Amino acid sequence: MALKRGIAGAAVLTWLVAPAFGAQAPSPAPAAAAAAGGGSTLPSGTVARVNGVSIAQADLDAAVRQSGRQDTPELRTTLKNELIARELFRQAAQKQHYDTHADVKAGIEQAKAMLMMQAYLRDAIKPAPVSDADVKAKYDAIVASLGQNEYKPSAIVVKDAATAKTVLDQLKKGGDFGQLAKQYSQGPSAAQGGALNWVSFKTPITEGQTQGWPQPLAEALVKLPQGAVSSQPVQVGDALWILRVDQMRPTQIPTFDQSKGQLRKELEQVAVAKATAQVVTDLVKGSRIEQ
Repeated sequence: MALKRGIAGAAVLTWLVAPAFGAQAPSPAPAAAAAAGGGSTLPSGTVARVNGVSIAQADLDAAVRQSGRQDTPELRTTLKNELIARELFRQAAQKQHYDTHADVKAGIEQAKAMLMMQAYLRDAIKPAPVSDADVKAKYDAIVASLGQNEYKPSAIVVKDAATAKTVLDQLKKGGDFGQLAKQYSQGPSAAQGGALNWVSFKTPITEGQTQGWPQPLAEALVKLPQGAVSSQPVQVGDALWILRVDQMRPTQIPTFDQSKGQLRKELEQVAVAKATAQVVTDLVKGSRIEQ
């Protein structure tokens, strides 16, 4: 309910504010602004005042940055008017004591709890730093795990043998793999026709050197020539995978300089995940949890 109201409020600002203020109206000249305000002048760092409440230049600057659009006088006029409208809405709601409504109070408590948790986690989670040596070691490990060829596969993932047989029968009759993936697949990238990212494996396939792929899938994939579809589904857990090799080529290895930024980001994410898990573990140990 609160989310829907927030979306509705944003929509109101998008298509109601401009007509109310005059769409893209240029900012009045200082003399005209003073005249309109009864001779008052705005203090430095203030772009507007609404019933005595100031709207800061910093707030307008932040709105411009958050918009992601080119900074122009027209954009600033539009966003300033939106800030004015927000303040008008806030004042009207406060005047009619909406701050005492049960759903508003509940939303405030939820926001407060979220802000407290975020502040706590910023202080409590202390991930291990990622060094240049860590990044280089990760790069070397990945390069060492790559094979001579790399593959661009697609997959149709189903949950039962009957559906797998239906799919394979239609493929044998010339059915379109991508359309069948969209129709039947419950796996990754089903909406994109089952297309997966390029992957390479050092052969013969060994456990732990499969780029995160289940070993049976990696073994099946490297046996397929380009354009071929697996004749039988490959079972992984409770899922049945039908693979196709869309493209195959000699493995193209990016340089360390091309890769280090993304690798560092991935290692930092892993470090944050580990540190977060440790915080959770410590909290659980010191708590009584009943389920």
